[in-house]
Amino acid sequence: MQRFKTFFAIFSVLLTPALAACSTNPATGQQQFTALMSPGQEVQVGASEHQKIAQQFGFYDDAAVNAYVTRVGRKVTTKTERPDVQYKFFVLDSPIVNAFALPGGYIYVSRGLLALAGSEAELAAVLAHETGHITGRHSAERYSRGVVTTLGAGVLSAVLGSDGASQALGLGANLYLSAYSRGQESEADSLGLRYMNHGGYDVDAMAKFLGSLKAQSDLDSRLAGNGNANGFSYFSTHPATADRVAQTRAQAGAYPQGGLVDHNAHLKAIDGMIYGDSEKQGFVRGQSFYHPQMGFTFSVPEGFNLKNSPAQISATSQSGAVLIFDMAANKQRMDPRLYVQSWVKDKQLQGLEAISVNGRKGATASFTGSINGRAVTIRLVAIEYGDRFARFQMAIPQGASAALVDGLKSATYSFRDMSASEKQSVRPYRIDIFAAQTGDSVSAIARRQPFTQLQEERFRVLNGLNPGQSLQAGQLYKKIVE
Repeated sequence: MQRFKTFFAIFSVLLTPALAACSTNPATGQQQFTALMSPGQEVQVGASEHQKIAQQFGFYDDAAVNAYVTRVGRKVTTKTERPDVQYKFFVLDSPIVNAFALPGGYIYVSRGLLALAGSEAELAAVLAHETGHITGRHSAERYSRGVVTTLGAGVLSAVLGSDGASQALGLGANLYLSAYSRGQESEADSLGLRYMNHGGYDVDAMAKFLGSLKAQSDLDSRLAGNGNANGFSYFSTHPATADRVAQTRAQAGAYPQGGLVDHNAHLKAIDGMIYGDSEKQGFVRGQSFYHPQMGFTFSVPEGFNLKNSPAQISATSQSGAVLIFDMAANKQRMDPRLYVQSWVKDKQLQGLEAISVNGRKGATASFTGSINGRAVTIRLVAIEYGDRFARFQMAIPQGASAALVDGLKSATYSFRDMSASEKQSVRPYRIDIFAAQTGDSVSAIARRQPFTQLQEERFRVLNGLNPGQSLQAGQLYKKIVE
C-alpha cells in the first residue's frame, strides 16, 4: 500500500481532426474513425500523466537497475518509424508484473516484470513491444477515446463482480488502462520483433516471455485460492490469445537467428533487487500486514488471502467475506462517529458506536446490502491515526458463522503501533542470484525461500523452468531471500 488516498485521473484532451485512427465498434461491428491528438499534444499528455504515475506507484530507487533498463530500451528504439519521439524508460516500484506506455514516449516496466524476465532479450521484447504501441499510435488512440479510466473500488469489483457493492463501500481508485485490441497487440508484436532485430536481440525471446507471463498468471490464480488472481496483470491490458502467440513465433522465424540473449547479464543486473513489496508499500507476512515507515500493523484471520496494492489492502476468503483496509485524511480532526456518518451518507447506518482500539479513538457502524443477489452486512470502522483515519471495510455474508464474524472483529482490534524491534526486523525480500552446484535440486533450493505455499512452483516460474526440468550445474538462477 504505497499511497493512502483516492487517485482519480481526469483527462482533458484537445483532439486534432487531421489525425485519425480507424477502429471497429464492438457493439455494431461498424468501422469508426477516432480523432487523435497531435504529436505535440502527445508530449503534453504524457508529461502530465507521468506525474500521476509517479504519485500512484513511485519509481524504483536504484540507479544501476534504471540505467540497465534505459540501455536496453535505447537499443530497441534506435530505428523506429517515429524518430521525433524521445523515448524515456522508467522502473515502477511495484511487484505487479506489468508494463505499459503513455503518449509522448513514456515506457514503464515494473520490478515484478524485471524479476520474471529471464534474459536481456526478454526485457528487450517487452520494451520493443511497448515502443510498438507508441509508434503505432495505440496509446494516443486510447487516450483520445477516453479509455483510460479509474477503477474505483477495484478490489471488491474484481473479487465479488459487483460494481454497486464496491461503490457503496467507497473504496479508493487505482489507475486503470483498458486493454488494447487484438489488432493493436498484433501490430505491436510485429513492430517489436522488428525493433528487437534492429537492436541485435534474439527475436524468439518475445514468445518465450509470453510463456513466462502465462505461467505467472496461472500461479497467481493458484495462490489466490479461488481461480482468480485478483490483481492488475500484464494480460489485463495486453490480451494474449493462442493465435497471437503462435503468430509471434511464426513471424520471429522470418528474422535471422542467433541474436543476443544474455541470460547472465540480466540476472546480474537485478541481483539484490527488491522482490515483492517495498518499504514504502509495507509488507504482507503470513496473515499480518506491517508498515514500518508509518509504524502500524494488523492481522487477518486464517483462511483469508491478504493482498497489498497501491491504494488499499484486501483480504478475501472462500466464504465470500472481504476486508479492505486503507487510510483517509482527517486534517480537521473530526470525531470518529461523525466521520463514519459522513463516510456513507446515503445509507441507513445501524449500531453506530464509539470504540477504542489499542488506545486510539474509533467508531463503527454497519448497513445491509446485496452483492450479486446475496445479502451481506457491510461493516465500517474508522480509527484515529494522527491526521488520518485508518479504515476497515468489511462485506460479511448474512448467515456467516460466529467464528468468521469474530475473526473479522479481531482483525479490527489487532490494529496497533509496531514496536521498535518489529520495525527493524521486517525487511523486504530480495532477489539473490546463485550458480547451481552439482547435486542442487529445484525442491531443495525452493524450500529455502521465505514462502509457505507452492514453493517449488514459485521457483520454477521465477526461473522459467518447466515441470520436471532440472538445474544445470554452473548456470545462474534466481531465488528469493529475506
